[in-house]
Amino acid sequence: MQRRSFLQRAALSVALSCAGFSAGALAADTVKVGVLHSLSGTMAISETVLKDVALMTFDEINASGGVMGKKIEAVVVDPASNWPLFAEKARQLITQDKVAAVFGCWTSVSRKSVLPVFEETNGLLYYPVQYEGEELSKNVFYTGAAPNQQAIPAVEYLMSKEGGGAKRWVLLGTDYVYPRTTNKILRAFLKSKGVDDKDIDEKYTPFGHSDYQTIVADIKKFAGGGKTAVVSTINGDSNVPFYKELGNQGLKATDVPVVAFSVGEEELRGVDTKPLVGHLAAWNYFMSLKNPENDAFKKKWAAYAQAKKLPGADKPLTNDPMEATYIGIHMWKQAVEKVKSFDPDKVIAAMGGQSFKAPDGFTVKMDEKNHHLHKPVFIGEVKADGQFNVVWKTKGPIKAQPWSPFIAGNDQKKDEPEKK
Repeated sequence: MQRRSFLQRAALSVALSCAGFSAGALAADTVKVGVLHSLSGTMAISETVLKDVALMTFDEINASGGVMGKKIEAVVVDPASNWPLFAEKARQLITQDKVAAVFGCWTSVSRKSVLPVFEETNGLLYYPVQYEGEELSKNVFYTGAAPNQQAIPAVEYLMSKEGGGAKRWVLLGTDYVYPRTTNKILRAFLKSKGVDDKDIDEKYTPFGHSDYQTIVADIKKFAGGGKTAVVSTINGDSNVPFYKELGNQGLKATDVPVVAFSVGEEELRGVDTKPLVGHLAAWNYFMSLKNPENDAFKKKWAAYAQAKKLPGADKPLTNDPMEATYIGIHMWKQAVEKVKSFDPDKVIAAMGGQSFKAPDGFTVKMDEKNHHLHKPVFIGEVKADGQFNVVWKTKGPIKAQPWSPFIAGNDQKKDEPEKK
């Protein structure tokens, strides 16, 4: 009996090794997954909570029997807002820790840093944050928004009568790939709507920038030339001094509305929101949405935050990238159980068409081809309590356009990853 048991274990070990996993990674009762988020540095303000919601989701899945009967074992690393370190940590997770999938990254520069690692090792990355598009990879599932699911609808709203009829635009971002590419798309979109170059002011600041006095003064001056709106792609903890400076200089939403793509409930936690009432954010989820799925999600998160004594547990907040993380983990579980395998190629094939009743109140679907979610779009106004009042929304989920039609040559690109 001992010899037969040994041979069975040896055969299982060989089979798992061939599938890209060691026997240690898939112990009889556990499966390892990676969490790759900045827990220190400029992006910790946004990313730490994504690590926490991932751990909550793993606990929730483990409590209901795990994935194919295996308990999820999380391997958490801190790439510390250091973009090359993201690649190093990703390689460690895949080649040393032998994780079955990785949930992580926020900035596009961190995602671009790890992308070659995932493609080379045939790893699986679930990326939960809105981004600039212009990318498709067999090894990545994008559960945040593409530009047509956030940036374009937000600008269309601000141009509309109900959104204030903006004629001039300040495109203000952190200096890296996401803001620059998003603004390239928005500039082309605005030109297609007849907006002149002189009515577009593009500005960038480095990560961690804290002095916005001159920039806000420049915005006020620029707004003297006609009805102006600010599109903010500022990321990380720089949002706090930017919004404080808006308040300091009395720049109200009724004068110059700011729409943000990387500011949600968590980023507003450290800000006096009273002077910011009426400024906008565009997302695919807000904590304030009223539906049974969101009520359950918020209740689970509040209980988890309090049980784990997380910072801010006295005021538990949910936000869009948290929801996207939650969706991604559940869809990964569903795909694994559909094919009864953790093998990346089999899971990738099973991800297309996966659906999930999301906290946004809709059944969201992973596109059958392009590795992006079909998501609803919401535009919310900041309220005095730091929550958002939804002022505009789509009727249902919108299919993502990874390749923006406002960038020349994109009409020639395929809406599915190349098979390498």
